[in-house]
Amino acid sequence: MCGIAGWIDWSRDLTNEGRTLKNMTDAIEHRGPDAEGSWLRGHAALGHRRLIVIDPDGGRQPMLYQSEEKTIALTYNGELYNYLELRNELIEKNHRFTTNSDTEVLLHAYLEWDVDCVYHFNGIFAFGIWDERKERLMLGRDHLGVKPLFYTIKDDEILFGSEIKALLAHPDVQAEIDTEGLSEVFGLGPMKTPGKAIFKNIYEVRAGHYMTLTNKDRNTVQYWKLESKEHTDDIETTVRTIRGLLEDTVKRQLLADKPLVSMLSGGLDSSGLTAIAGKEFNKENKTLPTYSIDFVNNEESFKEDFLRRDLDEPWVKRVSEHVGTDHTSIVFDAEKLVDNLLTPMKARDLPGVGEIETSLYLLFKEMKKDATVALSGESADEVFSGYPWFHQQEFLDADVFPWLLNIGGIAGVLKGDLKEKLNIPDYQKKRYQEALAELPELKGESDVEAKQRRMSYMFITRFLPFMLDRKDRASMMTGFEVRVPFCDYRLVEYLWNIPFEMKNIDDIEKGILRRAFEGYLPDDVRNRRKSAYPSTKDDAYLEGVQKWMISIVDDPASPILELIDVETVRTIAEGNSHLPDSSAKGLLDYLIQVNGWLEEYEIKIAI
Repeated sequence: MCGIAGWIDWSRDLTNEGRTLKNMTDAIEHRGPDAEGSWLRGHAALGHRRLIVIDPDGGRQPMLYQSEEKTIALTYNGELYNYLELRNELIEKNHRFTTNSDTEVLLHAYLEWDVDCVYHFNGIFAFGIWDERKERLMLGRDHLGVKPLFYTIKDDEILFGSEIKALLAHPDVQAEIDTEGLSEVFGLGPMKTPGKAIFKNIYEVRAGHYMTLTNKDRNTVQYWKLESKEHTDDIETTVRTIRGLLEDTVKRQLLADKPLVSMLSGGLDSSGLTAIAGKEFNKENKTLPTYSIDFVNNEESFKEDFLRRDLDEPWVKRVSEHVGTDHTSIVFDAEKLVDNLLTPMKARDLPGVGEIETSLYLLFKEMKKDATVALSGESADEVFSGYPWFHQQEFLDADVFPWLLNIGGIAGVLKGDLKEKLNIPDYQKKRYQEALAELPELKGESDVEAKQRRMSYMFITRFLPFMLDRKDRASMMTGFEVRVPFCDYRLVEYLWNIPFEMKNIDDIEKGILRRAFEGYLPDDVRNRRKSAYPSTKDDAYLEGVQKWMISIVDDPASPILELIDVETVRTIAEGNSHLPDSSAKGLLDYLIQVNGWLEEYEIKIAI
């Protein structure tokens, strides 16, 4: 895992622009604290920050290949989980390798198959390839968008990077937001429309896409997408296929030259992956280290609700003992969560989900002390249709993203004139209809089945990208790599067409996954009902964000004041609104981040 940055300008020589390129890579140093590299020649300047995971000596970047007097230069972030097979295939095609890195395999795959190389990759990746032979830049991003890639284009110039802050480090890029960006922040946030980066004139390469850019032509190609077809496998075959895919992808993702650990919440997803990984570790007489998160006073203040059915820690202990892991539980107090609230925002360059994101960042920071790589159960709920909304008619019938139903974003706190100008409800419906237009329908499905497929598409293509962004930035902010086996595109393709009733076999969410984990987990763990990511129940946290928000509305220099109805927000911050504490906490979390974001990035509001 690494951070990449690049600058192509077809109208000028960039050879002497090393200082500007370094500013771009320095901005993302946290993504690659182990090494840095740059290459500048002619119209191209490529930079790299490296987090060493595989082949410490051979994976230096940018990596170059000489073709007569022309250079093909690569800057790359990610992992190719099938690079050993690709390497052997390329050797048979007379390619010669001087390293053991997947970086060199990616470069030679491009040399062999040109832009079609992406059809051969299984992994998580974002890369830029400058081909002097064609005076062409290629940008590529993995199937599900696990690794980020942003860009901006102006006249003959394109800038790209792993994070928005790399682009903002260039003097030609300004931090500006217009009405569309504000609609994203206050209507969809912390999710966002694929391809959008909120900042004006900054975009992201969409998941499953690549771009080619020359001085004359600029093309975007979708090389991977979900395809709907009838699922013909019976239940036993389906379970066996899922188990086989998970075993294969976990085994591939255990490959690392640095210490690897696993996240363990005691829930089905992380427990199953931990069990598979633990079995592989045991084959080599090694013990898998695992980590979980908890909060001070959590047991005393816990109350069961719609999202949280029980405490994680007893289940964590149960799984750790069953698998035989070396487990560490990291405990945080409310004060630490409040103190670090703005750090994930700075990691994402955008406001996020506050406390939940903060605790994740702090967990990775602790895990980094002992390891460089971790496995995570992220995305299982999205690809296995595990959320309760999938069987609730109100959500199936909604004409808006299900997570926004009965919420409507945070547009309610906007100033009246701005609220009218943005028209958030219409913006939300517009973005929903765009997503719906992409949906690959399947003829012959019942009305309910079609609606469940529709919801599945929304979660995979709109909700999951946020979850992956959150995990990537929170981990890479600490120079820590997190792998997500449930995002293997082969598994996602297969699951996409499994009927919802089969996914929920045995009358329980993700029932088909529970069957796949039979033999790996005890039955009580396999049958534990879904419980959401934990959060603190300590009143001190709510009191902390309330006090912080009051200080913001009391400060006339606070940039958010020109956007919000101050008295409405003050009422919420003082605890005098009708909102339940959980909703007030989430809203204040977000508004504090929006204010910090506007301030930190000195954003110009152009509306």
